[in-house]
Parts: sequence; C-alpha cells; structure tokens
Amino acid sequence: MPEPIDVALIGGGIMSATLGTLLKQLEPEWDIRIYERLSDLAMESSNPWNNAGTGHAALCELNYTPEKPDGSIDITSAVKVNEQFQVSRQFWAHLVDQGHLPEPSSFINATPHMSFVWGESNVEYLRKRYEALKDHPLFAGMEYSEDAAQIRRWAPLLIPGRAKAQPIAATYIASGTDVDFGALTKYLARYLVANGAKVELEHRVTNISRTKRGTWRIAMRQEIGLTPIEVEARFVFVGAGGHALKLLQKSGIPEIKGFGGFPVSGEFLRTDDPEVVAKHRAKVYGKAAVGSPPMSVPHLDTRVVDGKASLMFGPYAGFSPKFLKHGSWWDLPGSVRPHNLVPMVRAGLSNLSLVRYLVGQLVARRSTKFAALEEFFPGADPKDWYKITAGQRVQVIKKDPEKGGVLQFGTEVVASADGTIAGLLGASPGASTAVPIMLGLVEKCFPDRIEAWAPKIAAMVPSFGTQLAAKPAVAKRTLAATAKKLKLTA
Repeated sequence: MPEPIDVALIGGGIMSATLGTLLKQLEPEWDIRIYERLSDLAMESSNPWNNAGTGHAALCELNYTPEKPDGSIDITSAVKVNEQFQVSRQFWAHLVDQGHLPEPSSFINATPHMSFVWGESNVEYLRKRYEALKDHPLFAGMEYSEDAAQIRRWAPLLIPGRAKAQPIAATYIASGTDVDFGALTKYLARYLVANGAKVELEHRVTNISRTKRGTWRIAMRQEIGLTPIEVEARFVFVGAGGHALKLLQKSGIPEIKGFGGFPVSGEFLRTDDPEVVAKHRAKVYGKAAVGSPPMSVPHLDTRVVDGKASLMFGPYAGFSPKFLKHGSWWDLPGSVRPHNLVPMVRAGLSNLSLVRYLVGQLVARRSTKFAALEEFFPGADPKDWYKITAGQRVQVIKKDPEKGGVLQFGTEVVASADGTIAGLLGASPGASTAVPIMLGLVEKCFPDRIEAWAPKIAAMVPSFGTQLAAKPAVAKRTLAATAKKLKLTA
C-alpha cells in the first residue's frame, strides 16, 4: 500500500465539501480526497430539488417554537438553530471575501421568511410566538400582522379566494434566505481541487476496516469497469447520507452500536410558471396538523436555482426502504443488527402516529394533496403544478435507557473513541447547519490540534466559541457584516 492519505471523505454532498474546506483552510498541505459513488456531486439530499433550501434559521419554522403546557412559547431550539445558521453564513462570507467562492447570488439569495396560520387557536399561538421572538437580537426585524391587506402585500398568493371571516395571521422577516446547497457543494469542491485535493466520482465504497497500525483501509469499486481499489487513510469522514449508517456499521466501531435508521421519502408540487412565480417571493411555513411529525410542516417556498425562480409546495411524505434516493430496496432490512433491533422495534411502537401519518399520505388522492396547497394558495390551478420527488431522509433511531429506543428528528455525529473515523446520521436542519456541525466534529476528532487551530477558525467564523444571543451589540454587527459580504442587503 502507498503512504496513507490524510483525509478520506466518503460522500460528495455538502457535509463532506464543508469539512474538506475547513480542513484545507486549517492544514493546506493535507492530502484530502472525496469519494462519491454517483456521476456527479450533490446528487442526493444536497441537490436543490431534493430539499427546501430554506437556510434554516428558525425564522419561520414553527416546529422549533413549541407551546409549553402553561401556554408560553419555548424559543430554545429556535435560538440554537439560528445561532448555528449564523455560523454557516459567517464561514461562507469569509470564503467569498477571500475569493474562494464566486458571486454569492450563485448560491444564496435574500428571500423573506414568513409564518402563516389560520384559525383562532393558531392565530393566538403565532401572536405569542412573535412576542417571544421580536426583541431577540437574532430575530430583529420580525413583523406581525392579522390584517389581510398587509399579508397580501407580503405574499399576494395567500389571500385572494380566502374567506374574509377566517382568522389569519402572519409573521414576516426580510433577512431570510434561499440557499442552493447543490451549487455551494460544487463551488466548495472546486476550491478543494484548485488547492490540491482530489474528487473521485463513481467510486462506490464497499468496506471500511482498521489496519494494524491504526489507520483505515477503504475498499472501493469503480462503477465503470468494476475495478476494485483500496486506499489507506489516517482520518475518515462518512458523509454518505443514508448510507452513513451502513458504512459505520462495516467499520466495526463500538460507538455505532444501538443506532438504526427510519427512511422517509418526500414529494413536492412545483411550478415554473413565470406569472405565478412572480407573485410569490418568500418562504412561507404553516403549522403541522395536530399529531403530525415535524417533517410534515407545510410550506410554500420560492426556490432560486441557476438564477431562475420556481415555487415548491409540500412536503408530502412517503415510504421507501431505500436509504438514498439512488439507493437499494434492501437498505432498511440490511441495516438491522442484533444490537439495534430492540431500539428500532421500540421506536416504531412509540411512533405509531408517524406510521399512521405515512400510511395516510401514501393512500391520499392527488385531489386531496392538492387541497393542502389550496389551503395556502386558494387560487392555485392544478395545470400549473407538477410533482417532483425529493431526497430520501433517514431519521436516527438510538438506544434510550427508559424507552429502549427513540426516533430522533435531527442530526448526530458518531465518532470513534480515538477520533480517527466519524460519520453523520440524521436529517433536518442538516445542510443549513453544516458548518457548526463540522466544527463540532473537528473539535471532537482533533482535540490535540484545536488550540493551535482556534485563531484560524476565529478568523473564518468570528463568533466561534461565543453565543451571539448573549451579546446583542455583537450580534447586530456580525449579522450586518455577514449580510454585506454575502450581498444580502440592499
């Protein structure tokens, strides 16, 4: 075997591209390689049509601000997610400033974020949410209205055709964004290649095993010619989306024991009709139905891909045992192990409402699904919309000392005790928080280097190691500076 490479990144999505870029900034001489089994990068969840591209900052996503039993609003998760997204924005702004990323509008665009609800109880909830957030430094500029005329000025499609007597309310914040994570992934990979890294497409990883000297042997197969290849690496990151679970299982690290995955597919309705698209320039999130999972929150989104705007509405959930959109029908059964069987069964029994929701979505007629869009956009015309299949999400199932197993909506980094291999499991908010997730991984896997790296990280992410929420003046300056570099201000 030749000399081990420094870093092997498995999977060509936003997570691998982000980690590779961070490490290349910190250690320019390291030999970094990305291995992707498909013919291009960002073909799975990072693809712009496989996610909503919201730039999750909890500005409009109501599932991050649950109502407590006493009626008050818990903003803890909203503040945490917003803090994380600000870290990502600072890193992207640094790369733009250094000339490592191109014109910001090629991957991020200012797009107002709105929450929109109807019904007296939902209006009351949104009013309380607004009161809880409006004075927070990370949510500065949020507006609230129950006036149909004002809401129509914010989002013209939401009002015409709606019953005048229906109680409605909306919040609006202009600092929201739409992010094309597919384009961003490719730009980060372009930077890596220009600085000595390698991207190997159509390389399917079949096994990961530890060598006697403590490195990792990665067995691969070239998809063209089916040529077997082996590479030895000092550090391995598994950012392969749904396949991360299976590859970490193959590595044999004890830290992956007890973890399982539950795949959920999704569909959206999409329109490219210029007349319709021109009337809606926002991302509008509603409230999930009572008993529905967080993934079911309906939203009508502006998407900007390759400079062209479209609208998406959804999601409509479905089920497939595949762990990736381009995966295998045997992914789910193939992931079951003796150590995760009990957690998976217990998590399933504890989430029967999710099962009922998925079944209901699978058997729903097209007219029923379109009616959900009409609740948002009463004047929607079926001929303007067509169905697209979104990316596959694999929710984390993990051991729980009390329940035996729990289904977790979020992401989780799993790393070996010695920090030589790590992987990412889970889904939303995912891509939007790629930078803080990868910074956390760097701290976890390279504890002996983090002190020396800290000044470089602080130069890339000025808020590193601090909480903007606790420093209103610093938060205001940081958000303004970042927005200016990313050209998100007028």
